[in-house]
Amino acid sequence: MSTEHERIAPIDHPDFDDFVATVAALRAPDGCPWDRAQTHQSIAHNMIEEAYEAVDAIESNDAVHLREELGDVLLQVVLQSQIAADAGAFDIDDVCADVNAKMIRRHPHVFGEARADNVSEVLDLWDQVKMAERGGGSEGEGVASSTDDGASSAPEGLLDGVPTSFPALMQAQKISRKAAAAGFEWDALDDVWAKVREEVDELQEAYAAAPKAANGKVDAGVGKGDPDEAARAAAAVEQELGDVLFALVNVGRHMGVDAENALRSTCGKFRRRWSFMEGAAWAQGTSLEAMGPDEREALWQRAKELERP
Repeated sequence: MSTEHERIAPIDHPDFDDFVATVAALRAPDGCPWDRAQTHQSIAHNMIEEAYEAVDAIESNDAVHLREELGDVLLQVVLQSQIAADAGAFDIDDVCADVNAKMIRRHPHVFGEARADNVSEVLDLWDQVKMAERGGGSEGEGVASSTDDGASSAPEGLLDGVPTSFPALMQAQKISRKAAAAGFEWDALDDVWAKVREEVDELQEAYAAAPKAANGKVDAGVGKGDPDEAARAAAAVEQELGDVLFALVNVGRHMGVDAENALRSTCGKFRRRWSFMEGAAWAQGTSLEAMGPDEREALWQRAKELERP
């Protein structure tokens, strides 16, 4: 380990220790009935909600709100750890020790002899260390486990560590990045663009063959043909649209653009423009719903103009 980093003195965190003690008291026999009743599963959704609220504060550049939301995220970590401690599984110290060891292990360019001079090299090194962990058995990743009779089961697959609870775009990014690190990758960005065009063509073909309602939307219940065939044709459109989106995620990955952040930014942009349009319509004594298409388009263009530097 680098001697430079060995000289960094540990920092005491009495407030963190007090917080952990507070949560433990809430879970104690004479503590809070609600906290005592919680399980890992009963509050799992809180972890997701609090994380999203923290992200919202980050994107709003609201430091005061972010401080509060990070505390709420930390509460979920400490409470989940206390639930585990009460069951004799692990405690918050174990959680901190594990993640600290992981950070040191996955930064050999800081704490070891490896070298990484830029972000791209750091990410490559991170993936190499993770792959080595899978083969070597660190943290139980990719390690063949034993069944009750002592027989070994197959090791964890490369993609098993990507939670299916992730938002779809995030899953696509994680999956494609892991596959690329294992060598399943296009040679150049032009090849990915070609894949996008191929998938768009297949989507258009699937849509042309699918049963559609009068409004043009795919509807397996339309028509008098084989209902099973209609259902398959309708499902094919959804599948092909998914393929297009997955290919576009890989375009972003090759460009160094996070697809989740990109789409979230676009949603925010649409919200701002829509809010302006609603306000402008209200100022005119009307509503967007009551306006004609040309009037709404004019407001949309005004909203775009206002956002230009």
